[in-house]
Amino acid sequence: MREGKPPVTTLFAWALDWGVSSEAISDLQRRMGLMGQPTAPELVGGSESAAQALVRLEAAKQGWPMWRNNVGALLDQRGRPVRYGLANDSPALNARVKSADLIGIRPMTVAGRTIGQFVSREIKAPGWRYTGTPREQSQLRWAEIILALGGDAAFACGPGSL
Repeated sequence: MREGKPPVTTLFAWALDWGVSSEAISDLQRRMGLMGQPTAPELVGGSESAAQALVRLEAAKQGWPMWRNNVGALLDQRGRPVRYGLANDSPALNARVKSADLIGIRPMTVAGRTIGQFVSREIKAPGWRYTGTPREQSQLRWAEIILALGGDAAFACGPGSL
């Protein structure tokens, strides 16, 4: 991805088709964490697992439970594959859509009633920027699905990226 250019995905193609301004598209990219995020100096060169721990701590402080979404497949006692994790019904689906590392619920008040909004964060190492690799495109497809249905999804590189 060239700096300042949105990735060509369903969401961004739709926005361009409907004449959504480039400023609005850039703002959406920023909110989704696609343009990278400010990184605290102590996190530069840090690991993805450290970033994940810090994001989970920040979420907990805000009252958002977040859980690790492990995705993969193992063989059962009979040698048959057992798939686990969200959006991992088949190898073909997993290749096209990769669910995020963390899923959770954010309490929100709507019309005087508390509801839970689905939250999804794909954790990346501090300093990461979207480059459009096939894996990143599959992760972005997941985020687009969540956003299209009223959830909150983004890439996160550490604290401050909730």
